Amino acid sequence: MTVNEQDVEKIVRQLLSEMGTASQSGPAKGAFTSYTSLGSTGVTSIPDKAHVAVLVENERFEIKEYTIPPLGDDDILVKVEGCGVCGTDAHEFKRDPFGLIPVALGHEGTGEIVAMGKNVKTDSAGKALNIGDKVVTCMIFADDPEITMFDLNKKNVGKADVYGLLPDDEYHLNGWFSDYIFVRGGSTIFNVSDLDLDSRILIEPAAVLVHAVERAKSTDILRFNSRVAVQGCGPIGLLCIAVLRTMGIENITAVDGNEKRLEFAKRLGAGRTVNFNDYQGIEALTKGVYDSFGGHLCDFAFQCTGNPKAHANVYKFIRNGGGLCELGFFVNGGDATINPHFDLCSKEINLVGSWVYTLRDYGTTFDFLRRAKAIGLPVSELITHRFPLQDINEALKTNLAMTGLKIAIVN
Repeated sequence: MTVNEQDVEKIVRQLLSEMGTASQSGPAKGAFTSYTSLGSTGVTSIPDKAHVAVLVENERFEIKEYTIPPLGDDDILVKVEGCGVCGTDAHEFKRDPFGLIPVALGHEGTGEIVAMGKNVKTDSAGKALNIGDKVVTCMIFADDPEITMFDLNKKNVGKADVYGLLPDDEYHLNGWFSDYIFVRGGSTIFNVSDLDLDSRILIEPAAVLVHAVERAKSTDILRFNSRVAVQGCGPIGLLCIAVLRTMGIENITAVDGNEKRLEFAKRLGAGRTVNFNDYQGIEALTKGVYDSFGGHLCDFAFQCTGNPKAHANVYKFIRNGGGLCELGFFVNGGDATINPHFDLCSKEINLVGSWVYTLRDYGTTFDFLRRAKAIGLPVSELITHRFPLQDINEALKTNLAMTGLKIAIVN
C-alpha cells in the first residue's frame, strides 16, 4: 500500500494532537522541549525559551529570554512571523502614557499556530483551527462575556484587553514583538491562512478604518457619489482611502503636507490631493479643498491626524448638512478650539467619533484586504520598512522620525 504526502501529514497531525493532549494535564515549565509541531515549514521542535522585546524604560527595548509556559486546555502557542508598529507603540516607547513599563508591546501581529490545548477547535468566527494555521488575535474578553462575534449591539472593544498592551505577568509572552506569543483561553483569534504576510500585518490597522467607515455610514450621508475629504495621509488616512475606494467611492480628495504621501494616496484611490503647505490660512486651504471638488465643499470628511488644529480646520471643508468622522485621537492630543455655532450647529454637521473596532469588523476587514488586492490597490506597499526583532529600537525610532509609512518587525 502506498501513502501519499497528504496521508502522511494527516497521520502526523493526528499523532501530534494526541501528544499535545496527553501532555497538557499539568506539564512542568520547559515541557515544550519535547514537543514537535507540523507547520507550513515542516516538523520542527518548539524551543524551551522565547525571545521577547521588553520596553524597560523610555525609548529602550531589551530582548529578554523567558521560558515558554505550559499550555492549558484552552491556550494556543503561536510562532510570530511579523508585527506592525502602531502609533500607540510609538507613544508608549517615547513616554509611557499608559504606565505599563516594563511591557511587551506589539498588537498588530500574526503568526503560525505551533501548539494548542485540547479544547481549541475553532476560531472566534467558527472556522476550524489546526496546527500550522496562520492567525491574528483581536482582543481578550474574559472580563466582558457580553461581547461576542455576532453581537447585535455592535459594542466596540475600547475597554477590552489587548496583546501588546498588557501589564507584565507570569506569562511574559504577552506581545507580538517576540518570536512566540502565548494566546490564553478567553482571547479572540482568527484563522487567516488565505492572506499573505503583509496583508495579515495590516489587519489590525485596517480594522480601525473599516469601523470608522461603518460609523460614517450610520449618518446615512456616505454614498457612492459622495464627495469625501480625508485629512491626514499617514497609514491610517491612507487605509481610509483604500477602504472607501473598495466600497466604490471614487470622488476623494486627500489632504496632507507630505507630497510623497499624497502621491501614494492617489495610488490607493484618491482622485485629487491638497498639500496644506501650499496655502496660507484656513480660508485659503478651504478654498483649495473646494476647488478640488469642482466648486463644492465635501459631503463627508474623515479626520485622521490626531492634531487638534487639524480637527478644528476640518469643519470648514464640509457642506451644510454634511458629515464628519473623527478617528485620529487614540491618545490625548490636547484640546481643539471650534466655534459650535459656525462649525457645528448652523451647518447641522453630523459628527461621529470612531474608536478602535468591533469584533464583527475583523471579519469585514479580511474581505476588504482581499477586495483591495483583487482590484489592484497596492495596500501592501504601505509597509515601507522591515526590521528584525533585535533591531526594534531602530524600528521605533524610524517610526517616530516619520521617514516611512508602516514600519514592521518581521521574523
